[in-house]
Amino acid sequence: MKASNMKTLRAACALTALTIAAFSAQAGTPTSAPRSGYVKANGLNYYYETSGKGEPLLLLHGGLGSTDMFKPIMPAFTEHRQIIAIDLQGHGRTELGSRKFGLVQIGDDVATVLTQLGFKNVDVMGYSFGGGVAFRLAVQHPDMVRRLALVSAGFASESFYPEMREQQKQVNANFAEQMKATPMYTSYVAVAPKPDDFPRLLQAMGDLMREHYDYSADVKKLTMPTMLIFGDSDMYRPEHIVEFYKLLGGGLRDAGWNRETMSKNRLAIIPDQTHYDIFFSPKLAATALPFLDGISGSKTWAETSQP
Repeated sequence: MKASNMKTLRAACALTALTIAAFSAQAGTPTSAPRSGYVKANGLNYYYETSGKGEPLLLLHGGLGSTDMFKPIMPAFTEHRQIIAIDLQGHGRTELGSRKFGLVQIGDDVATVLTQLGFKNVDVMGYSFGGGVAFRLAVQHPDMVRRLALVSAGFASESFYPEMREQQKQVNANFAEQMKATPMYTSYVAVAPKPDDFPRLLQAMGDLMREHYDYSADVKKLTMPTMLIFGDSDMYRPEHIVEFYKLLGGGLRDAGWNRETMSKNRLAIIPDQTHYDIFFSPKLAATALPFLDGISGSKTWAETSQP
């Protein structure tokens, strides 16, 4: 492969910070046929699907993906939860439009979609780019989010490894032609309302990744129980992950003999997972669901010692 093509693919792979591994979600089917449709939100037609029964749980996919990304593990969620999955701006079946493409704006859009669908508050799990949207939704509309799980998502643009950050900055519309042989492109054109918008989407994603942001002050506004989930080989620097958890009030002290000083928030590092495969891992569902259900399987030593 030519050096120029290798450079293109490396930079394209940087999109997985917001993530591009959508093709891995082609296997597997939900337990029941989802109900789907479109909702108007701030000038855009947003595609949504609902499936399963139980307490509502919103799932937000990664960059260049769609609601289909979670298909391999969807049965674990729909077994006892009502799932709301939304194709984010410019992704899947939702149009890109011409308005500002940003996490703050899309966070407001998701709140509008939920309101239009009749949901006053939901639990939320967002992955990568979808994790950024979930974060903004929780900050900007805290009354709508009961519990929050952020999967492979950081709070600042400098949270990535330096080489990854440089690759992200290179992404633009010119990558479209080279990506036509990739699963990311074929999965996009299969469902996109305007398949020719792919170069514009790459440009929008690149512009977003080139922006400097630091939401550390907003992390402290997350009043709902929050769980951070990362792979042990993720694209985020370990020190950033620790700082994120500390900003949430975790990792500041020992939990105490009876867990009396334990934070309500949680941190999970899933072994043998990367940023590019964590979203369809059964270990993700097993990790996130108990927290999202408000269940702790842990007991104190004294409780296990009781006859």
